[in-house]
Amino acid sequence: MSDENILARPPVALVVSEHEWSTLSLESVLGPSGYAVLRAFNARQALERVQTISPDVVFIDSRLPDMEGAQLCRALRQHRTVSLSAPIILVSSDQVSRQQQVGALRAGAWEFIRLPMDAEQLLLRLESYLRAKFDADRAREDSLLDQSTGLYSMRGLLRRARELASEASRYGRPLACIVVSPDMERADEAQADDESLGIVEHLAAVFRATNRLSDAVGRLGPNEFVLLAPETDREGAKRLAERVRAAIEEVNHQRSGKDETQPIRVRIGCYAVEDFRDASIEPVELLTRATLALRHSQAESADGIYFYGRVPQIVN
Repeated sequence: MSDENILARPPVALVVSEHEWSTLSLESVLGPSGYAVLRAFNARQALERVQTISPDVVFIDSRLPDMEGAQLCRALRQHRTVSLSAPIILVSSDQVSRQQQVGALRAGAWEFIRLPMDAEQLLLRLESYLRAKFDADRAREDSLLDQSTGLYSMRGLLRRARELASEASRYGRPLACIVVSPDMERADEAQADDESLGIVEHLAAVFRATNRLSDAVGRLGPNEFVLLAPETDREGAKRLAERVRAAIEEVNHQRSGKDETQPIRVRIGCYAVEDFRDASIEPVELLTRATLALRHSQAESADGIYFYGRVPQIVN
């Protein structure tokens, strides 16, 4: 890596492949360039590895003996110890089709490369990727991101709200906010705590998988999540809320086949500004008004999507 990116420790690269030659090929490029290279021969070993180490970059063979590379990529993207900003790169010795590339990107990979590769190009790309990762890690350490979910913290949400509101005001664009909270009613307090943790993890995964690149998603409280959506009016906010609910229903379908038989139920509060330039409100009021709509839903025990207004309106 270049002098401006020298770290207190070498970047950690995890290479997941059963093929000795492809692993050695990557090691021969990464090792002399200052990377600490760790190996796993299959998906199971890779998932065990990340229980104890947090890799800075992961290379995954597209075809593993126990799982497709894209499947492992998706699993790692939801793993606590793998930073959301860590680049995951799929590799193959065969010709890579467009369909494979698209599938890899959908699974959370940063790119799909073919071996043998141009070593200089790979190192330059990694330097760029890792610069972005380390910047994100520093932001996380500064509490702009929530440590347990990788989403924005309250501080990060307020900063992003100001940034998005400033842009929306400058160009006279709409801006929306939705707040999502699960219903958790359990008599057993210990069981409630365990269930709450599991539900928060599921909801965080839902938001990471469904939000648009332009959206800002964060954790407002222990069990509440916020989505700030630029260029989104009331109808767009409704569609976003419905998409989140549909994703949660998919999670419920997956949980129904396991021991987690209790479905996740959520309440959603929304607020949307058609033209932020004319709205005459502070950015924090986006969060406040969407939260008030959520509170009304909770007080009324109503299931649905509530919009803030003089008389809160439910939209099913």
